[in-house]
Amino acid sequence: MSLRNILIVDDDKEIGNLISIYLKNEGYTYTFAHDGREALEKFENEHIDLIILDIMMPELNGIEVCRKIREKHLVPILMLSAKAEDMDKITGLMTGADDYMIKPFNPLELVARVKSLLRRSFQYVAESKPAEHILKLNTIEINKSSHTVMIEGRIIPLTSKEFDILYLLATNLGRVYSAEELFQLVWQEKYYASNNTVMVHISNLRDKLEKELGYKLIKTVWGVGYKIEE
Repeated sequence: MSLRNILIVDDDKEIGNLISIYLKNEGYTYTFAHDGREALEKFENEHIDLIILDIMMPELNGIEVCRKIREKHLVPILMLSAKAEDMDKITGLMTGADDYMIKPFNPLELVARVKSLLRRSFQYVAESKPAEHILKLNTIEINKSSHTVMIEGRIIPLTSKEFDILYLLATNLGRVYSAEELFQLVWQEKYYASNNTVMVHISNLRDKLEKELGYKLIKTVWGVGYKIEE
């Protein structure tokens, strides 16, 4: 596998250097940005496969940077924050981040999450091009090979996990998935009862789809979970 280049965005140079040491040990290349504006410049001028993005920064904060990148790109984004409040986490995820870690963090866990995000991001590249897997639901086209969703010819910018949730529900019409099932199937990690990550991603996914469709595609079965009706 070719080297993956990771953009580390943090105004704390010690944290940036610590992250870079662990990434280098795993064979990744990396580049630094110390504020939001520099991050956007680096992203536009270099090939970046994943972004580790701090929230609290000068110039532009991480939320603003994430929002600007998500207007055009689906690159995996792992957000870092010193704030542990649920609303801060929800804000980060709602702007399009794929994952979230609280400072101080275990560098080995960060590397594990980076590997997981990169694996999901590139898993479709190896699929054969002639056999494109396109699923159609009324005006929606879900292309598994290119990891894209289109509604009436317009591309809907989804994060990798939003796409995975939509694809799972769309390929199992009528089946109800609990939050626990969705988390274990999409994130491939153990689910904890207090985890609201699925709820946040479902809400974000609905907003993006309903803006184009004009109706609610993903239904809530109260007390059970989520489904797309047949």
